[in-house]
Amino acid sequence: QVRLVESGGGSVQPGGSLRLACAAAGEIASTNVMGWYRQRPGSQRELVASIYYDDTTLYADSVKDRFTISRDGTEMSLQMNNLKPEDTAVYYCNLVVRFKIYWGQGTQVTVSS
Repeated sequence: QVRLVESGGGSVQPGGSLRLACAAAGEIASTNVMGWYRQRPGSQRELVASIYYDDTTLYADSVKDRFTISRDGTEMSLQMNNLKPEDTAVYYCNLVVRFKIYWGQGTQVTVSS
């Protein structure tokens, strides 16, 4: 049984910063991919950033140079700087391992003045 537990999130003014964290528990093969997705109101869930077991990273164009994804084993974080109102969304931790996909419960990020 794999479980993802998220922490962080909250409310911040435009230009502010937040840090999200995700810890994966359970039997997890080392060759996995972890990532962050977000779902804005009225929109589909979209990829924000992902990080492979070899630390290769991938970012959505909208967050490049503002967000940084990192991991230490099965613990992952997302440092979000220079946040914009359009970053407001529910952020989900994601793990893909051995063709199975797991999701966290989601955490709200609100960027508003």
